This record gives sequence, structure tokens and C-alpha cells, in this order.
Amino acid sequence: MPCLENSVTVISTNRVFPEKKSTLADLKLSVSDLPMLSCHYIQKGCLFTRPPLPQQELLSHLSHSLSLTLSHFPPLAGRLSTSEDGHVFLSCNDAGADIVFAEAKSVHVSDVLAGVDVPDVVKEFFAYDRTVSYEGHNRPILAVQVTELNDGVFIGCSVNHAVVDGTSLWNFVNTFAEVSRGVGDDVTRHPDFTRENVLISPAVLKVPRGGPKVTFDENAPLRERIFSFSREQILELKATVNGKINGVEVLGKQSNDKLNGKLTEMMESLLGRNDAVSKNENNKQEISSFQSLCALLWRAITRARKLPSAKTTTFRMAVNVRHRLNPKLNPLYFGNAIQSVPTFATAEEVLSRDIRWTADQLNQSVAAHQDGRIRAVVAEWEANPRCFPLGNADGASVTMGSSPRFPMYENDFGWGKPVAVRSGRANKFDGKISAFPGRDGNGSVDLEVILAPETMAGIECDVEFMRYVSKV
Repeated sequence: MPCLENSVTVISTNRVFPEKKSTLADLKLSVSDLPMLSCHYIQKGCLFTRPPLPQQELLSHLSHSLSLTLSHFPPLAGRLSTSEDGHVFLSCNDAGADIVFAEAKSVHVSDVLAGVDVPDVVKEFFAYDRTVSYEGHNRPILAVQVTELNDGVFIGCSVNHAVVDGTSLWNFVNTFAEVSRGVGDDVTRHPDFTRENVLISPAVLKVPRGGPKVTFDENAPLRERIFSFSREQILELKATVNGKINGVEVLGKQSNDKLNGKLTEMMESLLGRNDAVSKNENNKQEISSFQSLCALLWRAITRARKLPSAKTTTFRMAVNVRHRLNPKLNPLYFGNAIQSVPTFATAEEVLSRDIRWTADQLNQSVAAHQDGRIRAVVAEWEANPRCFPLGNADGASVTMGSSPRFPMYENDFGWGKPVAVRSGRANKFDGKISAFPGRDGNGSVDLEVILAPETMAGIECDVEFMRYVSKV
């Protein structure tokens, strides 16, 4: 592969304003938003083949589409503000978002997809590199970078993490794509900006002078690789974890469970929904596909790190609480509505017990994270407001973010669905994992794995882990 460093040239940066003026009042940041002020802007984007539009026409079209979309998402054209009493708000003041046009004519679509590790040039496909979310007081909440490649285009979104979580981000991108296709005001997803829920608190987060900083080493040496898992491989893994002979038996068992009304439950289980809990014939909770995959990865990383047997390891999962609260939040609630759910086990426990045990620990942690526990986490934060300590301070943690359920490949801007989904440099550290749906859909999953080089080399040689990884 040719050297691709410094291959991206920024041609222009323009401010885009909503087509319609906002009528929204200021939105108070929640106990789920405020901890993210020390995190980088989220950077997620989609790779496409070449669109059938000339360069200037494409940029004009996307700029206009963004203006229309911002009318549906006024907070993304706003700015953060802090009141005299220390409360942080999102002012929907129509200050605008940025759209950046860049060129990378020496980079081909195949360059982005080829190779073992994700090429560094991908980091140049995003604006606001290493920007901390607190800076949303003085700069746009959103920047969209359109990078023209030799034979394709990359549309990368950088969005303030104190304003959106993954659910809100992809709802925006999906709407942006819909508007680009010409749906006008008839968009599918209408965000819910209400703020009457348990996440809205009178507690004040005190920030240091100059604003909070990220809590991990931004310059630590890391490797980044995408590991792909086909539907068949995931079914085989799930069958192994649940003590079945093969994936067909799992499907057969579920299809015989009172067919009427059970199809949805079966699909949720296959896709690894956090709230999909079924029971097998031995009255044991059936472990979901996604929890099985997390257990596989936890074991492989723990082995590769060669930790002392008594060392406590942690696997953290970002859990969407919208449907777990009582009363439930609107699925399209705009903002952060996630909590970090940790599972703890010693290195010896993770490695000496079977994968079913490890997966069961994850299952129990997630299953227990319902309304009562969510409210307890809110109360704990109110008693000690603080920014989220992102990172791997003890060298024994794994943090799982994003979700294979996010509709990443539904982002058709008018010339076909994405070829791939990639992320920027934001919030990456040893042990950070992001789950994406596979492009083929149907339950396939891609894991974006960030590890110290020696740990990555270890999992690449891990027989148990690599057995389930697609060889393509």
C-alpha cells in the first residue's frame, strides 16, 4: 500500500445555518451529558463510492441538505453556555455548524479497506481532531467533513459528545441522508427534545479553569484493527456459549417456542439486544450473541495482557437507558441517555473458567441495570458530580461502545449505501472497542479494536478468538 500520510488537503470551511429559525428554549445538560464534557467530539463517518455529481455540485447539495437537516436538529447549530450558578445549557441560537470540503486524490476506496490495521489517513477524514467537548462553548457543536477520494467520498461527522450519544448521532446522520435523497420535511425520525426526566438534575458540575481535559494519554502508541464476524460465526459462538451443538439447534429451539409472537424475540436475541433475555430448556438465561462476542474478546485481551492471576479486570459496556427507565424515554430522545455498566472479575476467573461463565457475568450485569439501578447511578453522580474517567488507567480494562444495532448502513445520501463505516482519532485508548453492524447485515458484526501493539499481537495469535473471525 502506498504511503498515505498527509494525503488530505482541506479546500474550504464554511458555516451552515438552519434553513428555519429555532424556536427551542435552552436545553439543560443532563447527568448523562455533563460527564462527557471532558471527552473528545464523537467522530464517525461513512465511506462511499464516487457520487454521480461534480465536485462543486456535490458540496453545494450537501451544504443545502445540512441546512435543511439542522432545522430538524436545532441543538446541533447551537452552542454551550454556562449560567452564573454553574449550570451548563445548550443554547439553540442558530449559530451554525461547519462543513469542510477536503481532497485526498491519491487515496482510493481500496486503500481505506485494505491492510490489516485501519490506515492512519482515516483520521484525517474528520474535523475538530482531539477537540474536547467543553470547547462547544466557543466553537460549533457539529462539523461535517466531505473528503473526495480518487474513486469515492468519505462523509465524516464530528459532534460534541456532551450533546449526543450514539443513538442521537445516527438519528441525525440518517435524517441528513434522507434529506439529501430529497424527502423534504417528510423525515422518518423526529427527535424528542423534552427534558422532563430523571436525568435532568439541579446538581452542578464544577470544572477547572480552562475547562476539563481528557483523562487518558492521547499520544500512547496504539494499533487499530477491524475484526469482522459473520452471522454464521456469531451463531456458532452463541451456540458454544449456551452449550448447544451448533447454531442451527439454537434457531430450531427458538422457532419451536410458540411461534406466534416469538419471531421478534428471536431476532432481538440473534442481534444481541441488551434487553433480549430468553431461557433454555435447563431454565438458564440464554446468553445473547453480542454478550457472547464480548466474552470472547474479554478473554482474548486478558490472555494477551498476561496479567497477574489476582488482578481485577473490568469490562465496561455503554448501555442505552431510554427503554430501561420507568417511565421509558422516547426512543428518539435527543442527548446522552447512556450509562457505563461495569463487570468485574479477576484475570484468573476470566481465563480459568469457561466462556459461558464469563458471558454470564456480563449478562447478569446488563440484566440488572434497570430503572432502580439507573436512578441509583444518577443519585451517586449527584452526590459527587464529575467528568467521566475515560481510559484504561489500571491496564486491565476493556470499554465497549457503540452498537451493532445502530443503523449505520442506512445512510444512503442518494448514490447507494456506505461501503464501510469508520471513526476518527477521538476517545481512543488501549482497550477501547466499538461495535458496528457488518455491511452485509443479517446479524454480522464488525468490532473496531484499539489496543497496545503487544496486546493486539497477542489476540491476533489467540486460537479461541481468531477461530470466529472472518478470514476475508
